[in-house]
Amino acid sequence: MNVPVRPAATLSPVAADHSHVPDGRTPPPNRAPAVPTRKLPAMPAESSGASYAAAGVDIEAGDRAVELMKEWVKKTQRPETVGGLGGFAGLFDASALKRYERPLLASATDGVGTKVDLARKMGVYDTIGHDLVGMVVDDLVVCGAEPLFMTDYICVGKVFPERVAAIVKGIAEGCVLAGCALVGGETAEHPGLLGEDDFDVAGAGTGVVEADRLLGADRIRTGDVVIAMASSGLHSNGYSLVRHVVFDRLGWSLEREVEEFGRTLGAELLEPTKIYSLDCLALTRTAEVHAFSHITGGGLANNLARVVPDHLHATVDRSTWAPGPVFDLIGSAGQVERTELEKTLNMGVGMIAVVPEESVDTALTTLADRGVDAWVAGGIVDRQSAVSTGAALTGDYAS
Repeated sequence: MNVPVRPAATLSPVAADHSHVPDGRTPPPNRAPAVPTRKLPAMPAESSGASYAAAGVDIEAGDRAVELMKEWVKKTQRPETVGGLGGFAGLFDASALKRYERPLLASATDGVGTKVDLARKMGVYDTIGHDLVGMVVDDLVVCGAEPLFMTDYICVGKVFPERVAAIVKGIAEGCVLAGCALVGGETAEHPGLLGEDDFDVAGAGTGVVEADRLLGADRIRTGDVVIAMASSGLHSNGYSLVRHVVFDRLGWSLEREVEEFGRTLGAELLEPTKIYSLDCLALTRTAEVHAFSHITGGGLANNLARVVPDHLHATVDRSTWAPGPVFDLIGSAGQVERTELEKTLNMGVGMIAVVPEESVDTALTTLADRGVDAWVAGGIVDRQSAVSTGAALTGDYAS
C-alpha cells in the first residue's frame, strides 16, 4: 500500500542542509523535502502470519499462572492493602502512616543470585521465593523499618504455570513471615533470550520507620556489644563459589547423600534463607538497639563495617561460634582460604544487632523467646588505626 507523506511542522537539520536538495534549491518554508512512497508487503493471511505464540510467548500460560497464584497472594494481605491481583498497580493505604510523626519510607531491591540454578536443577521452586523475601525485607529492617509491601519480577524462558505459581507461593509464604503484603508483580517470558527451563527472580520492598527511631552508625557508641544471630545455612550469597566447588572441583551431584549434612547436597544448598525482620522489630520494642547489619554478599566483617562510624571499630570473636558443616565442606574440600570464605559466605551468621551493654540480657532473652539462636560475638571499640577496615574477625572458630 502507499504511505502518504505528511508535511513537517518545522525544518529538520537535514532538510535545512542544502547539500541534500537537488540543484541546491531550498524547499518552501514549513515543507519537508519530498520522500518517495514505497510499497509495503501485502498483509499475510491469518493462518500464515507471525504471532506472539509463534515467537514463543504463551499468554494463556501466563494467565493460568496468575490464577494459580491468587490464593497465595491473598494470604499476604494487610489491612492497608487495597484491591486485588490483576490491576496495573498495587495499592496500599498510606493513611496508615498518619500515626507516625515523621515517617521515613525505606526501599530495597534484591535477587537471589545463582541459587536459582540449583532450584532449576532440582525442580524445586518455592524455596527460592522465600529466599527472595529474606534478601529484601531484611535489608529494610536494618534501618529499623517495618516492611509494608513487596513486588516481584519473575523472568522465564518459557512460562510453566505451575512453576511460576510455586515461586510466587514461596514469595507469599515469606511475606507472611515478614508481615508484609505482596501487592503485585510481573512475570516476563523471554524466549530466545533464556532457555525454556531458565529463570531469574528479583523483588522490591517498601517499609517505614519513624525518623527519630532510625537505626545506624550515628547511634553506635564505644562499649556497645555485637550480638550475632545464626543463619539457617548459606542463605542466598556465594553460590557461584559454592557451585564451582561442588560441581567443578568435587564433581558431586545434588542427589549425593552427605553424612555431615544428614541429607542430600541439594537439600542443604537449597535451605531457605532465614527471615529476621519480625524478630528484629520485636527486639527494638523490648531493648535499645543502635544498629542492625544484614550479613549478605561481602561477608560478616564487610557488612558490619557498613554500619560502624569512621571513628569506631567492631571486633567479632570467631571462637564464640562454630560455622555449620556446609561452610567446612566448601572451605576444606574446595581448598578455599579462610579469608576468601569470610568475604564470600556468611559463615553461620545472618544478622547482627549492635546494642548498648545494659540491653544485652534483654536482647538475648527476646531473641531466645522467639526461637532465634543468638550470642554475644564482639564489641565496639575506638578505632586505633587509619588503616582499620571498620570491622574485623579475631581468633579461630570454635570446633
